[in-house]
Amino acid sequence: MFGGRTKRIEPGPGQESVWDYPRPPSIEQTSRHVVILLAGQVVADSTRAWRVCETSHPPVYYVPRDDIVANVLSSGHGSSFCEFKGTATYWSATVVGRVVPEVGWSYENPSRAYAAMVGAVAFHPGRVDEATIDGEPVRPQAGGFYGGWITDEVVGPFKGESGTSGW
Repeated sequence: MFGGRTKRIEPGPGQESVWDYPRPPSIEQTSRHVVILLAGQVVADSTRAWRVCETSHPPVYYVPRDDIVANVLSSGHGSSFCEFKGTATYWSATVVGRVVPEVGWSYENPSRAYAAMVGAVAFHPGRVDEATIDGEPVRPQAGGFYGGWITDEVVGPFKGESGTSGW
């Protein structure tokens, strides 16, 4: 039980439980095909993304800046701090006249353990038209703040869902 509320979902064949992910988060470069669509346009397409996994959270994929269409991103408002990765920079996107505020974030000066992903951008899957991994559409993590990517291969319960604020 987590916070006295919810039981861990046991993973099936080919699945991972977010409760098996480490804290501090792991980081690995992946060759999985990550695509982001906004306003009917591909704005990011990568087979070099960084996959970051943290206990209770679905994975987050950070796309290298070179794999994001030029001039789509602009500085967003605000920032946040991760005790492991450092200060996050927020990004807004403009595509075909459509502006999406704070569509993603990056760590421009990450802590040493996450230095490899400097400048790579994580897109909130709930703020884009579509995010896919190897062609599978991603479902956004609940709660609005967290940017985890839920696919059929991960099971929770996930931080951000109702009743998880004490985790």
